[in-house]
Amino acid sequence: MSCENEELGSFSLVTATDSRQRPIQRSDHGSLTLSATPSDSCCFTSVQKILALRGPNRWTRVTALECWVRFLPLETPAPDWQARLLEWVPALAPRLLAIDLPEAPALAALIHDITLQLQARPDIDLRFVKVMPTSQADLLRIIVEYDEETVGRAAFALARRMVDAALAGLPMDFAAEMSQLTELADDLCLGPSTRSMVDAARSRGIPVRRLTEGSLVQLGWGSKQRKILAAATSQTSAIAEDIVQDKNLTCRLLREVGLPVPHGRPVASAEDAWAAALEIGLPVVVKPRDGNQGRGVALDLTTEGQVAAAFDAASEESDSIIVEQFAEGEDYRVLIVGKQFVAASRRKPAHVMGDAIHSVNELIAEANLDPRRAAAHAAALSKIRIDAVALGVLAEQGLTPNSIPAHGRTVFIRRNANLSTGGTAEDCTDEVHPSIREAAIEAAQTVGLDICGIDIVAIDISQALSERNGVIIEINARPGLRMHLYPSAGRPRNVGEAVINTMFAPGEQGRIPIVAVTGVNGKTTTTRFIAHLLSERGWRVGMTSTDGVSVGGRVLDTGDCSGPKSARAVLAYPGTDAAVLEIARGGVLREGLPFDCCDVAVVTNIGEGDHLGLAEIHTPGELAAVKQTLVAAVSAAGTAVLNAADPLVVKMLENHPCRAIFFAMDGNHEVMQRHRAEGGRVVFVRDGFIMRAEGAAESPFIALPEVPLTHGGRITFQIENSLAALAAAWALGLDDEIILRGARSFDSSLDQSAGRFNMLDFSGISVILDYGHNVDALRSLLEALNHFPNERRIVVYSSAGDRRDADIIEQGRMLSRHFDEVWLYEGDYVRGRQPGEIMALITEGLNGSLRARRVERIQGHFKAVDLALASARPGDLVMIQADTAFETVQYLRGKLAAGGVGC
Repeated sequence: MSCENEELGSFSLVTATDSRQRPIQRSDHGSLTLSATPSDSCCFTSVQKILALRGPNRWTRVTALECWVRFLPLETPAPDWQARLLEWVPALAPRLLAIDLPEAPALAALIHDITLQLQARPDIDLRFVKVMPTSQADLLRIIVEYDEETVGRAAFALARRMVDAALAGLPMDFAAEMSQLTELADDLCLGPSTRSMVDAARSRGIPVRRLTEGSLVQLGWGSKQRKILAAATSQTSAIAEDIVQDKNLTCRLLREVGLPVPHGRPVASAEDAWAAALEIGLPVVVKPRDGNQGRGVALDLTTEGQVAAAFDAASEESDSIIVEQFAEGEDYRVLIVGKQFVAASRRKPAHVMGDAIHSVNELIAEANLDPRRAAAHAAALSKIRIDAVALGVLAEQGLTPNSIPAHGRTVFIRRNANLSTGGTAEDCTDEVHPSIREAAIEAAQTVGLDICGIDIVAIDISQALSERNGVIIEINARPGLRMHLYPSAGRPRNVGEAVINTMFAPGEQGRIPIVAVTGVNGKTTTTRFIAHLLSERGWRVGMTSTDGVSVGGRVLDTGDCSGPKSARAVLAYPGTDAAVLEIARGGVLREGLPFDCCDVAVVTNIGEGDHLGLAEIHTPGELAAVKQTLVAAVSAAGTAVLNAADPLVVKMLENHPCRAIFFAMDGNHEVMQRHRAEGGRVVFVRDGFIMRAEGAAESPFIALPEVPLTHGGRITFQIENSLAALAAAWALGLDDEIILRGARSFDSSLDQSAGRFNMLDFSGISVILDYGHNVDALRSLLEALNHFPNERRIVVYSSAGDRRDADIIEQGRMLSRHFDEVWLYEGDYVRGRQPGEIMALITEGLNGSLRARRVERIQGHFKAVDLALASARPGDLVMIQADTAFETVQYLRGKLAAGGVGC
């Protein structure tokens, strides 16, 4: 069964015993925990639930948290509450000055402002905030944009605690709280290298989906997707990465093609290292054979003691050590992407400048106050740290961490210039001599890397490569890009764009056709029909619906899969050439849309609505406001396919103007005529034909009897589903012959449209199987049954428990006028109702029936089916409302195989 249901509740940090959201912490094993805070003893706010809207939603197109917060009575706030908040977050001054009394709406706005401020980082721009009321005056929805979900949740939790603490006059260690949040953000937010590529992808319109808390990111959808992991791509060779991990092998390969590299060899001990140093000639370098980021590297070593100490330090990083010739000159990093030279930086080792007052330790502490420096690699620079290598470098200079260097003396903390060990970098891209550029490109091609950082030591990078000027000392896979993005001096380089341009050709966006289908009724049939039409094009179509997930006809999951999780799975599937996604209201409310934009958005209808009374959706208009999220997400070149006969659907285009195709049974409907007058496209029925028109031009497309789904043009709701599907295919630009072929080969059989008006024959008993279980769906079904001659009629029926009582009772009234026997059951969709409650409500509607002579309440869907079929006689009609379509279809297939005959 599916792991997803459109009405499942959202993730929340609220428990049954404590409705107050506590601060988020990371445990030793990385999971999230909740801890108590001083403000818990006096809270003026209570979090009811938090929804993470991970895609376009009814409030905004950006990712956002929708936080349901109850504001408790507040008698007298602490007199200095505003001053305390201002001390913690000075940027709140305009908001605080505008607050006379700390009432709920003002406090809600204050919380969302603080949440944005707490998430602020130089590399992200968060702006969207909103406060929305609910049907309860003291319950408000605070909507606030986030960049990384866990950090956003933690920021919101802290913002609420800050407001509570300020109002109550309780102490709070804001610095400690902020430090914890910053640490969490450094741990979870994308680093500068990955973010630069993600930003470059988004600027080209390439879809982005982060797959892990690390740096693994999917770019594009389905069969057009690529992936990045830090500065590695889907095209990065694993063999090439292995080659450059072996520094000795790398040097040998480069030397074979005539590129300058230092002489060296692997060593087995400190004694062997000194012997190698003497063979090669002093000074030398000692480093791990398979290290990275400069860890364990020691340069310019001239004595046996230095070499021995360096060997010990390198041994902490690797079991394999090499000694090589030390090259004179400055340290440069050259970035190669594809077969292009992209950027170069002049790197300087970590160092401090003496002032004759402060110790080395104090000077390092002062340098680390630079806001560009951080312990993690998320910042432009890394913090300088003292370790065994640093102590050795200081000792070479006759210093210790407690020494006070003379004024103006440069004190080196490292010999190597890696940013990860506290070094700095100046851009020198424009200085690099063409011969050095060519040598770097050739080096990258020799090892086979598509992206690499090449470390070069040269006396003058602007001069030609020669025996005395320029040696390649290392090639790095997955190089850090931040030195080029945020140089200590010089011009920043958009290296992320260069990476994306090698992954996607000009004009390519990594997109596959996406058709999203929503509405109240007809969604699943329309989704299946469109998927069938697209498969006729030769595409491997991924489809999600209330009946499951499939790609290329292979079923991946069953059950209600109309939510965002299933849609994301289809879009991540590397074999998906096109996607047709049924989008349920529950998923939109719970998480937003699973994509950034779609090519076609189909809205079948709204009618009287469904699932009303849930999640503050009380009217059809409010439901339409949720469903129109799809129309708002139509791409600039996309099309909305809309039901012209439904005013609430028509209004969606007014709210979100885009290219549109209207469909309706009546081509003379005023909306259709008006749209045609403006040159728009429409699909309708006239004289037994499905017609297509654009502006004044119109032509018959296909006769209704040629479309098996419509049962010869008798079933109105299936005609409407067909109009929507054919319009969607037209909107995508499919060839007419393909559309016609698909229309003629899609029917309402159990194979192609399981659980949606399937007509079966059980030894002369006409059986109709359908999933519909709301008022509008039942009305359409009963209208369709008017075309059948069967006099005696039996129904097996239930309703979902999340309908309003009045809607369930009304379904009973409708059944009472059309069936002689009613077999009621309760199945998988009780959704919070008490046992027997749904059947009791339907029975209330059946009371006083002039037709239903027999009403039975049965525990178990299949038992009700068996009893109803046993009660039927040849010539009778039995309508079976499917509890779960897949299981019901399988059950009936088994009964057919045992003696029935399918139509």
